[in-house]
Amino acid sequence: MPQLTMKKEINVIRDGERSAVGDEVVVEAPLTIYLNGQELVTLLCTPDKKESLALGFLRSGGLLSSLDEVAGVRMSEDGNAVEVTLKNKSNLVEQLYGKYTITSGGGKGVVFFSALDVVPGPPVPEGGISITAEEICSLMSSLQESAAIFKATGGVHSAALADTRKIIIFCEDIGRHNAVDKIIGQSLLQGIPLHDKVLVCSGRLGSEILLKAAKLQLPLLISRAAPTTLSIELAESLNITLVGFVRDRRMNIYTHPHRVKK
Repeated sequence: MPQLTMKKEINVIRDGERSAVGDEVVVEAPLTIYLNGQELVTLLCTPDKKESLALGFLRSGGLLSSLDEVAGVRMSEDGNAVEVTLKNKSNLVEQLYGKYTITSGGGKGVVFFSALDVVPGPPVPEGGISITAEEICSLMSSLQESAAIFKATGGVHSAALADTRKIIIFCEDIGRHNAVDKIIGQSLLQGIPLHDKVLVCSGRLGSEILLKAAKLQLPLLISRAAPTTLSIELAESLNITLVGFVRDRRMNIYTHPHRVKK
């Protein structure tokens, strides 16, 4: 298990008094993803679930659609790189040159599509999920209770894949995008269908997170934080229910409220 936090000696000032204390800080490390032998991208991340992060990054970026397309996944000896080989070895890296977007938030996340590209695509079909407001609040409570690294450091985001009753996969990372990509990668490795699941997040629901969900046909996103105007517009077009500011027993339902029952 990689070291995810580290003790650092710091100075604190409380009520005008200075003292030296030990503070738990989250570990940040680079991870380079190679695709079919070519360097694709270097992510800054929390150094766990690296294979899941690499596969989730490729899946959410539209570079693979199922685990059946993967010929192999290999971690470098130093743990700083993951090489993914696809059965179709067309030169994807050259095809993607200039086709990525630097997203908002920490770590300068990268996605390999434009927000506008997804609008004409198929919306999420009906019938995938129905959930109560009480179940939404319960899932958010479970997310917070599971956030061990956040409790220790305050320096990470959390994400989870859930059904209406419980969390199925939970991940933490310094980046919102990384946390979601780890969830996507884990679901690929475990063969979990997503059409009837909920994506639960601790951070802002920007358009890039919404587009990851849209590519996977996830019908419901919930978060403690706010959405953006573009994510609301995309969710409306793509038949995704977007719920923000889930705190205590309150929430804001921004789009397609029919999936949320009393």
